[in-house]
Amino acid sequence: MERPFPIPPAGKLDAAGVADAFAHRMMYSVAKDKHTATPYDAYEALAYAVRDRLMERWFQTQSDYYQRDAKRVYYLSLEFLIGRLLRNNIANLGARDAHARAMEEIGYRLEDLEAHEFDAGLGNGGLGRLAACILDSAATLAIPFYGYGIRYEYGIFRQRIRDGQQVESPDNWLRYPNPWEIARPDALFRVRFYGRAGHYHDEAGHERWRWDDAEEVLAMAYDTPIVGYGNGVVNTLRLWSAKATREFDLSRFNAGEYVDAVDEKAQTESISKVLYPADDRYAGKELRLKQQYFFVSATLQDILRRFKKRRSPWQSLADKVAIQLNDTHPSIAIPELMRMLLDEERLGWDDAWPIVQRVTGYTNHTVLPEALEAWSCDLIGRLLPRHLQIVEEIDARFCRELRARKADAARIQRAAIIDRAARQVRMAHLAIVGSHSVNGVAEIHSRILRDTLFRDFDEVFPGKFKNVTNGITPRRWLAQCNPRLAALITEAIGERWLVDLEELRALADHRNDAAFAERWRAVKRANKAELARWLQECHQIAMDPEPLLDCQIKRIHEYKRQLLNVLHALSLYHAIKAGEARAPRTILFGGKAAPGYFIAKLVIRLVHAVADMIERDPAMRGRLRVIFVPNYGVTAAEMIFPACELSEQISTAGTEASGTGNMKAALNGALTIGTLDGANIEIRDAVGADKLFIFGLTADEARRTHESGYQPESWIARDAELKRVVDTIRSYGETFRPIVDILTTHDRYLHCADWRSYLDCQKRAEAAYRDPARWTSMSIANVARMGRFSADRTVRDYATTIWRV
Repeated sequence: MERPFPIPPAGKLDAAGVADAFAHRMMYSVAKDKHTATPYDAYEALAYAVRDRLMERWFQTQSDYYQRDAKRVYYLSLEFLIGRLLRNNIANLGARDAHARAMEEIGYRLEDLEAHEFDAGLGNGGLGRLAACILDSAATLAIPFYGYGIRYEYGIFRQRIRDGQQVESPDNWLRYPNPWEIARPDALFRVRFYGRAGHYHDEAGHERWRWDDAEEVLAMAYDTPIVGYGNGVVNTLRLWSAKATREFDLSRFNAGEYVDAVDEKAQTESISKVLYPADDRYAGKELRLKQQYFFVSATLQDILRRFKKRRSPWQSLADKVAIQLNDTHPSIAIPELMRMLLDEERLGWDDAWPIVQRVTGYTNHTVLPEALEAWSCDLIGRLLPRHLQIVEEIDARFCRELRARKADAARIQRAAIIDRAARQVRMAHLAIVGSHSVNGVAEIHSRILRDTLFRDFDEVFPGKFKNVTNGITPRRWLAQCNPRLAALITEAIGERWLVDLEELRALADHRNDAAFAERWRAVKRANKAELARWLQECHQIAMDPEPLLDCQIKRIHEYKRQLLNVLHALSLYHAIKAGEARAPRTILFGGKAAPGYFIAKLVIRLVHAVADMIERDPAMRGRLRVIFVPNYGVTAAEMIFPACELSEQISTAGTEASGTGNMKAALNGALTIGTLDGANIEIRDAVGADKLFIFGLTADEARRTHESGYQPESWIARDAELKRVVDTIRSYGETFRPIVDILTTHDRYLHCADWRSYLDCQKRAEAAYRDPARWTSMSIANVARMGRFSADRTVRDYATTIWRV
């Protein structure tokens, strides 16, 4: 395509070219000179200079997609936990040395400037980090790919610890301009809420529907370039920000109603303020559904705008468009796309419905029934009246199909999209019925979906359910976060592993090389020392780098069983007090609890209570320490994973869909202690059962334990060590009674049932750690077998089996 104006050259990517670009941006964008520029100004100027290098590649990539009329993949996700981008973008450009030299000549350290970037507040946990890894891999594989989400002004929250308790404050990550994003005021779409559904007859006499008397907000796009590794491809992450149709009411202001004058602006912009607003009240539930529909509606308008440029027939939409729903949150896309095709494009139902199904794929990320969203019919009917009509019609047709297949009443009731007893729309059921493909994210997860959670659907739609195991990008999660280990690996086997992680298999040849093993251990020691410095500088936490570093860093949730880890810490404390010789250990926790999740927040408080008890005891010095890293996020993870030696992946079997922290830790040389849950099973199969530490009930055994009438108090009564640690928690007072009650009464997540197996497994891990040669050999073997867990493989699986690109 001929460009309407010439693209100026961005300059060379050598040190001199980088220095010139930096000076240009410092003067003309930041408006500072060497006498007035702060270190943050220098970061900002460098980020703008790097972004300039991306622009021409970005234009060329999008032009190529347009010229080829390529099929595009649209990835809809409420979270994109992309972390910091300066280091990532420089690395993917293949220009780190040039930038480091240029900054050194000017008087800066590149690492110092990178540290001034804020983590993007666009996610919370594994869902958002997976989405970010998929963005990276899709660009690296040159797939026409667009991420769509919300530009949260205040992220989820900033976690502080006060008196051992989590305290939330706004994560004001956009307090300074974000140099990576480009505002697109021309990409502005109207999104409607409330009103009523009205019908009329068109000129041909057909009955049509419209959405009358709706309130409108505006969705404005902000684009972030996503850089492929070493291939010149730059894809797009497009995030929507809510804007009011009328930001300021002058008449009210002039009447002295100063707050009311900006009321519409404040209410509208609340849609894109915070990720996952508390939903324990009706207003919170309504805001969550507003968020989901807001970004889905704007995204679909954008997708169809792009498709309609070619004036292609609607029947070809699936040949040019693949929409992937990352979890249940965007599933309102199915009735919204139907509404657009029916009411705006005037297709008939029998033409529109197959189009919707052919373009849409659904990724499920949970097996917990309470995490599968269900919205009340009253809420949907009030907020999205036309959509409730469409959902009711989808449900009615699906139930008729089930009856035609001779399904009994019980099956129809279980599978129906609308739960008539509760008057709720089951959004996961809607996503399944409205998609051509449904996938889990680990083999056990996909099996549970097929055999248990969605068994009725698997029998109705044979072949629809698939598995695509999650993966991580090795560029960020090894090359960038662990440069010492990456350099050692590259020296040993070459650098091809950066784009083909299966190349790591060649490391197995070095497992028994004593000199190589010593260098491997030296890398881990240096990483632990660096983590200790970072903890002291950023959080005023002292950490001895010598003991075994035992890490559990993930969202705080009962099923992830941080509580089981705390019980083990108490057991170690009692053992050391009793005179047992145990290997010195630091147990490191990190993670956020949802603001309204009382028990998760109480577990954080318990971690700090145990840590304080251990800290006050002189007998524990140099032998046992418990620390909690506040405000855990991508940057903290990039510091902790390279230093981690024992990776806690201890969720109750059958509850974790996949996990990616297990992969990141193993790729950085940590050994896993875990259950047969999520991707742990596939890691075991890849590296060998003797290269990690597995304990606990299987998913089937866990289910049978509950079905047989599990009584945790009887397990406690039979195990003196378990009783002692539970009594220790009880001695902390009434504050922790809810945790004692969980352990002694219902214990849904089987802490007591898995306790003894976990304790024995920890002792096996400790014995291995006392043998440095054995531990290092196991560590090298783990890294060597991590090729399957690259996000590049994940994206290829999606591309070939679901997206067909």
